[in-house]
Amino acid sequence: MDFSRKRVRLGDVLVESGVITQEQLEQGLQLQKGSGRKLGETLVDEGITTEDAIAKALSDQLGYDIIDLQNVAIPEDVLSLVPGNLLERYKVLPFEYAPDNMNVIRVAMADPMDMAAMDDITIITNLQVEPVVSTTRSIMLALDKYFGAQEINSALEEYTREKESQMAEQEDMYSEDVNNSPIVQLVKTVIEQAVRQRASDIHIEPMERQVRIRYRIDGALYEKVTYSIRLLPAMVARIKIIGGMDIAEKRKPQDGRITQVVDRQEFDIRVSILPTVYGEKVVMRLTSKNALTREKSQLGFKPRELKKFDHILQNPHGIILVTGPTGSGKSTTLYTALSELNTEDVNIITVEDPVEANIDGINQVQVNNKADLTFATALRSILRQDPDIIMIGEIRDQETASIAVQASITGHLVVSTLHTNSAAGTITRLMDMGIEPYLIADSTVGVIAQRLVRRLCPDCKKPKKATPDELELLGREPDEDITIYEPCGCTKCDRTGFRGRIGVYEIMEISPALKSIISKSGDADAIRDKALEEGMSTLRMSASEYVLDGTTSVNEMMKVSFDL
Repeated sequence: MDFSRKRVRLGDVLVESGVITQEQLEQGLQLQKGSGRKLGETLVDEGITTEDAIAKALSDQLGYDIIDLQNVAIPEDVLSLVPGNLLERYKVLPFEYAPDNMNVIRVAMADPMDMAAMDDITIITNLQVEPVVSTTRSIMLALDKYFGAQEINSALEEYTREKESQMAEQEDMYSEDVNNSPIVQLVKTVIEQAVRQRASDIHIEPMERQVRIRYRIDGALYEKVTYSIRLLPAMVARIKIIGGMDIAEKRKPQDGRITQVVDRQEFDIRVSILPTVYGEKVVMRLTSKNALTREKSQLGFKPRELKKFDHILQNPHGIILVTGPTGSGKSTTLYTALSELNTEDVNIITVEDPVEANIDGINQVQVNNKADLTFATALRSILRQDPDIIMIGEIRDQETASIAVQASITGHLVVSTLHTNSAAGTITRLMDMGIEPYLIADSTVGVIAQRLVRRLCPDCKKPKKATPDELELLGREPDEDITIYEPCGCTKCDRTGFRGRIGVYEIMEISPALKSIISKSGDADAIRDKALEEGMSTLRMSASEYVLDGTTSVNEMMKVSFDL
């Protein structure tokens, strides 16, 4: 391996390899000025290119290997060579000795031209450094995995030593140098690790003798770590301070919001605190400011579903309902639809509880029950604001439902969510709320029932022959020879067998025939049968397609369509 120092600039490498154009480089350099960010970070933040594209270009142009650290088990003797805080500062990680030379250490680097990092590691280890290209995300995840617990534990030991006197605790929370307090570091680290592991929620749960921390990843909870119960009051106090809650109130439930930047991306964190018998339980829901607005193609619509979805969105007025249980991706679908409809010639107003993501060009109103600004009162005011499209966060009662119906009949497009199990069940729910069937038939243009299933990890999923029972669940003949897949678990998916989720949809467009059944107060079965006749796929049918093409497993399909 040639270790001659290559004096090259990242911008030149990226232009030369065709990852970005000269104009994009100039734009990136302009944006970078005064921001304190590196050029690579700026280009990724601004969406000009991706971390993977930069890593590939560096590898190709400089002749270095490229590595994904999630596939590597790093030996203990290599991990102990360099302190974790130095590795985090430089975003580098030594992962093995060179196979043919024990005096050379191979180091994963997001920036293999960082001479200062190489010099420091050479001085500390007394070994020659061979750079290997990796992405910042891959390095940070690996650092969390190997050094996260160690960092927290050393911080907690320090904290326990400091806590001999109770006075120190109060100073910790409010002192000038608050960022260096171990508890502050602990809360910050818990949030950062959750973000890097793609968690949607963090649960901090008091038990009799310990505090358990669990992350919800792809819809399932995983226990990550436990601490002594003595840490709970300080952790909760810190969360209350940054979440704008009352630190002295320990007997009532409280809600708050935190904004935190993790790896240069802003996260909006909703906090809920609930008193339990062993202390206050904290749940933090993480949403990235830009995660709710995605491309339609990323939601998991199949081509025929996308066509139907587009057709429903083209209606100039009427109600479009998205239904499903909590955490089934309804908000993401609604926000995606709104972003699509958000052009300068329409006035879009939303009423939400709470506003989950801010979208430029859309007027968003947050429900505030204390100020008597409920869904119903906000809607009445909105109708005087000359809207074209109205989004209602959720139809919870008869009053909201009837205003929504009236608004849609008077020429507005209304999009909203409802908690029901199926598309046909949504229509009967509106009838149960006391809305006249003929009004529902007249106003509703489409209903989308949705769920999320976990995607099998593509690197470790195991093929198997479907059993007769599974074939029956998939709606196939019992003697068919079909290969399906089941989860296994590897380093890439953190041994869970799953990575990411995908939407499963049941889209019911309200045709004239369906309007006729609805206006005659037809029940859910009659509505469903007619919709199936007209080509609707149920959630079970849509999920079974994902099982057959190896995207998910039979168990995941059963979770989302158990009662259908």
